Amino acid sequence: MSELLIKGALAYLLGSIVGSLLIGRLAGGVDIRSLGSGNAGATNALRTLGKKVAFCVFVIDVAKGWIATGWLVFATLPAVAAASPEWRAWGTPVCGLAVMLGHVYPVWYGFRGGKGMATLVGAVLGVSPWLLLPMIVTWLATVVISGFVGLASILASCALAVALAVTSAAAPLRAFGIAAALLVLFTHRSNIARMRAGTESRARRLWLLGRRTGQA
Repeated sequence: MSELLIKGALAYLLGSIVGSLLIGRLAGGVDIRSLGSGNAGATNALRTLGKKVAFCVFVIDVAKGWIATGWLVFATLPAVAAASPEWRAWGTPVCGLAVMLGHVYPVWYGFRGGKGMATLVGAVLGVSPWLLLPMIVTWLATVVISGFVGLASILASCALAVALAVTSAAAPLRAFGIAAALLVLFTHRSNIARMRAGTESRARRLWLLGRRTGQA
């Protein structure tokens, strides 16, 4: 049990290294939370700081998710007693959710971070790259049809939960899928409010149906 708590704490601290805020400080103190949508994620970085910065932000946020579930879960901690097999099975959901919570509520940046989607992608990559397939397909289809990146992220996380539920995944992984989807839904609540109000921006370059409507 103590191993899980320590690894969860380490995953949270790792998640608190938010790519956009780290790069902003290194680039002269730019705080992306004061730009665009105010979100400290790759999408807002793309819209406000450009493709190169957005790519670096995405890589950092994905990498920490992968480290949490692909390495930290299996790492041997000095002077820490190994958890029993029953508890060890919960290592992936504990570290996966903790690294996402660190990104959303980073201790290094006043508990104001991003929405956790890129970090979830990294965490899923650490579990099984094949699980990214339903997420990517769902994300792309949603953006093409609706143009809403936030909605695409919500549905992609739900696709992960469904994929884990319909496969032979163990109970801890199924719980991780559900909890991750709920967290992504919660962090995108402002997007949902803007979509309902008709003020949410769309990804015009990817929104194919929007182009057809405009041509018509």
